[in-house]
Amino acid sequence: MRRAATTDDMRALGEEIARLLAPGDLVVLSGPLGAGKTTLVQGIAEGLKVRGPITSPTFVIARVHPSLAGGPALVHADAYRIGGALEIDDLDLDASLDDSVTVVEWGEGLVEGLTDDRLEVAIERGDDGDERLVRLRGIGPRWSELPASLV
Repeated sequence: MRRAATTDDMRALGEEIARLLAPGDLVVLSGPLGAGKTTLVQGIAEGLKVRGPITSPTFVIARVHPSLAGGPALVHADAYRIGGALEIDDLDLDASLDDSVTVVEWGEGLVEGLTDDRLEVAIERGDDGDERLVRLRGIGPRWSELPASLV
């Protein structure tokens, strides 16, 4: 479990995670409203060197952020308003999965069928109002070993 005391810490964690990401990776974020999911994605986007700005895609459901450095694009989706797996299918996230990094906020229980491998990131509020507790869990062979600094 990682502690992030500030939004800058959360963005820095996102950049650290970005160094591990490659085309085809799926990252599933969970946590309550205001936990810092979008802030973490901002750090991932910075690490991937993609075009921004990175804002919550709640009302547009998904945004594609092309790379500015020849790396993979970032597909940032928000499943908060998604009613079920059929609506996830309508987003065609699997169409860009192989050549992009796909990060889905509120995707738990909805996007696991997209691939056998995924990185799950659960964010909780700490006792201090600004502190966040972040748990990373790798699923599948791709994520069988996470760096000790992230667990």
